[in-house]
Amino acid sequence: MLETKERLAAVDPVWDRIKREGEAAVAAEPLLGGLIHSSLLHHPSLERALAYRMSLKLASGEMSEQILREIGDDAYASDQELVAAARADLMATFERDPACHRYLQPILFFKGYQAVQAYRIGHWLWRQGRRDMAYFVQMRVSEVFGVDIHPAARLGRGVMIDHAHSIVIGETAVVGDDVSMLHSVTLGGTGKEDGDRHPKVGNGVMIGAGAKVLGNIEVGQCSRIAAGSVVLDAVPPNVTVAGVPARVVGRAGCSQPSSSMDQMLMQDGGDGKAG
Repeated sequence: MLETKERLAAVDPVWDRIKREGEAAVAAEPLLGGLIHSSLLHHPSLERALAYRMSLKLASGEMSEQILREIGDDAYASDQELVAAARADLMATFERDPACHRYLQPILFFKGYQAVQAYRIGHWLWRQGRRDMAYFVQMRVSEVFGVDIHPAARLGRGVMIDHAHSIVIGETAVVGDDVSMLHSVTLGGTGKEDGDRHPKVGNGVMIGAGAKVLGNIEVGQCSRIAAGSVVLDAVPPNVTVAGVPARVVGRAGCSQPSSSMDQMLMQDGGDGKAG
C-alpha cells in the first residue's frame, strides 16, 4: 500500500510544484537549506512532509518528535480524508490569502494552516478512541499556535484561518467546507450547559476578525459575519450580519464570500442586493 502511494506521489503535480518551490527557495536563501530539506525535499509525499512538520512543531519535553511523527504517519496512511483535507486547505490558503504566493508557504510558515492540520490529526485520534492523546495534541496546538480547537469539533475541507491568533472552536462545533475565518474568532457556547452547545457553520461562510458566534445556532451557507460581531441567533444563508448583537444588514454581496474574502460592509441597494 505504501509503495503504491509513493508511486502516486511521484506523479503528484501539487507535490512536484512544492518541491520545485523548495529547490528555488534554497537557491535564493541557502541559510534555509536545512529547514527546507528536512521539512520538504527529504520526503516522498505531502502527507509524509506534514507528519514530520507537525511532529517538529508539537514536540516537547513531554512527548518526543519521533512518537508524534509515528502518530502522524499512521493517521495519514489510514485515513485518506486527512490527505484530501490537507490538500484542500492548502489550495484554499493559496487562493484566498493575498500574502500567499507559493504552495510551500503555508506548510513552512503559516500557523493557521499548520494548526488546522495538527487539529485534524487530533480529531483522527479522537475518532480512534484515543481521547487523552487527542487532548495532548489540542493542548500543544493551543500552546504553540494560539489556536484552541477541541478534537471532537468537526471541520470540513478547504478551511482557511488567516493569521490564526486566538481562535477558539468548541467541542460540538461543526464547520462546513470552504470556510474562511480571521484571527480572534470564537465558535463557543453560552454558559455551562452540556450537550450540543456550539455553532454549526455552513459551507462557504466568511467570519471576520474578532467575531464571536455563540450557542447551538445555524450559520447559513455563503453568509458573511462582519468583524467584531457577536452572533447569538441563527444566520440565514447568503446574508451579511454585523453588530453587537449581530443583525442582518444586507445580502452577502457575492456567491462565495469565503473565496472573495471581501470584508467591506455595503448598504442594501433597495433591490435586495448589496449595492
